[in-house]
Formats: sequence, C-alpha cells, structure tokens
Amino acid sequence: MLSPEERRDIIEMITLAQVILQKALAPDGFNIGFNLGAAAGAGIPQHLHCHVFPRWIGDTNFMTVLDETRLINQSPEEMWARLKKFV
Repeated sequence: MLSPEERRDIIEMITLAQVILQKALAPDGFNIGFNLGAAAGAGIPQHLHCHVFPRWIGDTNFMTVLDETRLINQSPEEMWARLKKFV
C-alpha cells in the first residue's frame, strides 16, 4: 500500500507526463493505466508502474496485440529531442 505522499507523487508525475506529451505531440487523448503486483511486474510482489500513452483518433492501438507487431514512427533519439524541450 502506498503512503499518501507516494500516491500524490505518482499522480503528479502522471500529470507532468501528460502535460509534456500534450505540448510535444498534441494527441487527441491519453490512455493511462497501472500495472500492480507480481503478475504484472515480472514477479516482483510489490510491483507498481504506470503507462501514459498519447492517443490519436484513428491510431492503430491494436497493433501490439496482434502478432506482436510494433509500429515505430520515430527513433527514440528523435522523440527525446521533441520531449526534452518541455521537461
């Protein structure tokens, strides 16, 4: 169980990530979700992490579910260059 301070910190980090992604990428929306516990965290019992995904109307969000297909529109270095301007 997280302390009130830890919960606040997580929400603040999620909000910051959303603000940065909105400024850098101008998505139409976001998928935000948590992975909790050993089954969701490589066997670590107290595991917790959160995903903040920018989403666009008409994007291909199902691709990673089908046949482990990945879509990469930009290199990690190029994406970091876009994001770090807003950090």
